[in-house]
Amino acid sequence: MSLLNFFRRSDYTSDTTQFIDQLKANKPTLEAEQRAGRALLWDKNLNRAEQAEYGEARVAQQPYVYGTASHPNGK
Repeated sequence: MSLLNFFRRSDYTSDTTQFIDQLKANKPTLEAEQRAGRALLWDKNLNRAEQAEYGEARVAQQPYVYGTASHPNGK
């Protein structure tokens, strides 16, 4: 018996890992659904020209928004 085998722990899987493995086993389409959801919300091609125009069109915010001369209640 080697010394390394003496100190070897049994294979451990956390409760979370067991839960995820069981979830994937019960619903094999889960990962495909996650990818579809990600593509729907996040995986978008950005138009750099439109992004630049958007940045140039921004109006700088006043240092203190309330009570400035441009505010309707400002003095």
